[in-house]
Amino acid sequence: MSESSEQWRVEFDADVTFANGGALQTQGFRLDVAGPQIGDAELGELFVRHLGLLMVGEVGISNKRMLPEPHKGSRGTVGAQAQPEARPGQRVVDLSHVIRHGMVTYPGLPGPEIGEYISREQSRGHYAPGTEFSISRISMLANTGTYVDSPFHRFADGDDIAAMQPSRFADLDAVVVRVGGAAERAIERGVFLPYDVAGRAVLIHTGWDRHFGTDRYGEGHPFLTAEAAAWLVGQRAALVGIDSVNVDDAADGARPAHTALLAAGIPIVEHLRGLEQLPPYGFRFFAVPPAVQGMGSFPVRAYALVGEQR
Repeated sequence: MSESSEQWRVEFDADVTFANGGALQTQGFRLDVAGPQIGDAELGELFVRHLGLLMVGEVGISNKRMLPEPHKGSRGTVGAQAQPEARPGQRVVDLSHVIRHGMVTYPGLPGPEIGEYISREQSRGHYAPGTEFSISRISMLANTGTYVDSPFHRFADGDDIAAMQPSRFADLDAVVVRVGGAAERAIERGVFLPYDVAGRAVLIHTGWDRHFGTDRYGEGHPFLTAEAAAWLVGQRAALVGIDSVNVDDAADGARPAHTALLAAGIPIVEHLRGLEQLPPYGFRFFAVPPAVQGMGSFPVRAYALVGEQR
């Protein structure tokens, strides 16, 4: 039998630590693999996916041994990769913060100014008796409320909001990755390994939106590591959203997550809320901004359609 037609399994020990505390150790675990050449990092990812482990921090591999023996068949993963059950009906879940006069979104940046351009009283002289209208005006930063970042936000030659097709923000199959309760602020790539994120909106549920509108919101917030952002790029995620103040550590001036995701053309939605209302999968995500030229970011009305799909 040639090497190309041989089937291989790998036997190894694994030491897994979890982002929310605790650990898992295995000895002599065996998995089917494509061939005799597999690195420890790739094997660690395969192990996490095989068991469907959530909130993984680090995976250590030792005592690896390749075995030329027939495949036993994958047990698959549980939870994140499972097919969603049918749900009766459909509901809309609002995931956006309300924009109010003077509200603070990103600490240190000014809030919006909302007022009347033409009041109802002023409009009455232009219309028939009993007919009146209100025309309002707003002055605000693009980064207000729940908003989406386009590549132009980070790169001068990147697509701005108007240049991106609505399909980049609308009717996206989505998954929720829950990291609430993690001991560390940094969200490592290990927490994403059980999820099939290709072509999907990846919504990161940290629970940090509970601090929105307070001084605490801008202090010590959860963020993606550079390695996690690079993994999402490599897996071809369609969009990345987070219910935190920033997808990056605000103290890191290099902004590695913004840089990696936007360089790959992956939109970023920040300041989401209410992700605890969503199932882990089996819903559609929308976060469409108006087509404004020259804008790298703009507020959106983010929402999800949950339940029976068409």
